[in-house]
Amino acid sequence: MKQLQLRLSPEVAYNDMRLRASISGLLDIDINKITGVLITRRSIDARQRRVMVNLSVTVSIDEPPLQSETLALPLKYSRVPANAPQVVVVGAGPAGLFAALRLIESGIRPIVLERGKDVDSRRSDMARISREGVVDPDSNYCFGEGGAGAFSDGKLYTRSKKRGSVEKILSVFYRHGASSDILIDAHPHIGTDRLPGVIKAIRTTIIDCGGEVRFNSRVTDLIMTQRTVTGVTLADGSAVIGPVILATGHSARDIYYLLQRHDIAIEAKGIAVGVRLEHPQALIDQIQYHSPEGRGKYLPAAEYSVLTRVDGRAVYSFCMCPGGFVIPASSEPGQLVVNGMSPSNRGTRWANSGMVVEILPEDIEGDDPLKMMRFQIGIEQRFFAASPDRSQKAPAQRLTDFIAGKQSSSLADSSYAPGLYPARVDKLLPESVASRLQKGFAEFGRKQRGFVTELATVIGNETRTSSPVRVPRIPDTMCHSGVAGLFPAGEGAGYAGGIVSAAIDGERVAEAVIRQIRPTASGI
Repeated sequence: MKQLQLRLSPEVAYNDMRLRASISGLLDIDINKITGVLITRRSIDARQRRVMVNLSVTVSIDEPPLQSETLALPLKYSRVPANAPQVVVVGAGPAGLFAALRLIESGIRPIVLERGKDVDSRRSDMARISREGVVDPDSNYCFGEGGAGAFSDGKLYTRSKKRGSVEKILSVFYRHGASSDILIDAHPHIGTDRLPGVIKAIRTTIIDCGGEVRFNSRVTDLIMTQRTVTGVTLADGSAVIGPVILATGHSARDIYYLLQRHDIAIEAKGIAVGVRLEHPQALIDQIQYHSPEGRGKYLPAAEYSVLTRVDGRAVYSFCMCPGGFVIPASSEPGQLVVNGMSPSNRGTRWANSGMVVEILPEDIEGDDPLKMMRFQIGIEQRFFAASPDRSQKAPAQRLTDFIAGKQSSSLADSSYAPGLYPARVDKLLPESVASRLQKGFAEFGRKQRGFVTELATVIGNETRTSSPVRVPRIPDTMCHSGVAGLFPAGEGAGYAGGIVSAAIDGERVAEAVIRQIRPTASGI
């Protein structure tokens, strides 16, 4: 076995025979002696005009070749005993699902409560949003099995590596059906077409091991004894007893109201709001790969990441979806929100990204812990009310017109299924947001020639970048800082910002619950 670090052209890096020929020459051995080449790490370097691919590989020489299986951690989930203690997990997004898996590893029975439907049944409700403008408040792009990440690009890149094992999270996804590419790519993603199957496989593991996953089970109240949470009450009046891991996602506003009603402390948290910016993918390929031919035959659809500061606040790209779609992401009637997603092949004609402005709690008057959420709601309602037919059609401007502050007479083709109509998006946004975006876009255009173009469309509005609330918890115990038995987790509690970071946080919170139930438990 030989471990090599290679820097190759795309046409060599992505072609198995040419890759083997290159390794043969480098090692000065007969190519026929190479029985296998396992790529263990892959990243694209497009900083210079000539795009290169960096590879870490393990070469098998006259030995049985290594398989992708060896890159993933071994995982074992055993059936929990019938008399095992149980824990209530509210929410079947990444934080909730990975908390449930971690509980099973320690022999504790998770009861996962999901307000929405299973991942397959969600599809028809999401289709109704696009076709009819009808938003089911319990089943939409935000709510349902898999959470907001189930129908997204499925990005698995995170900077939260010090908080837990990214390798384990990726291994769980791989062993439940994700491509082995997620184990090697520097910026891994699963894709909206493959994520549902992976999520269903995780659900099967939970159930096969003695846990439960209940759909259409919206939590309406907490069961409390003095200042200790001992379970939850559901919309049908039934109760589920046990310590509660609260992993409800960043759009479960009714849960924030519920916590406030019980005088359970919550805090306003900074967010970011703005728009979705959609370009032709071919144009982004040309810009990022420094070539009029774009990505060519071998390179993947290009991504971009931009960041600047304008008038003391960050302006940046968020959740960039190459080869993707812009989608309607409202979770309640009477509101308009857009987001983005990509299939696994990132093969559409469009690229889109959130383009957002940082908003801090001190930017909004008052001391109401829900003031950032109310700020979000106000924008979403304003955009919905602006629609000529009060539907999920979204207001849009050509990028050049948005920067210039004028109405667009026509719009470019778009992936947004409910449809667009020309409007002054810059006027619908808060002035502090619009002005910073205008200046930020102009700066991005100066740095990347061709980025500012009339072919790009600004679509409003993007407000669900993160939770507007943080639910405070004690770092050591992960328990709420003022209430026993309640363990806030994931994006909805303000402790994560994506699939992997939410999954890591779900695991950490589950481990804290395990320590509470079994103080002498080892291997945590």
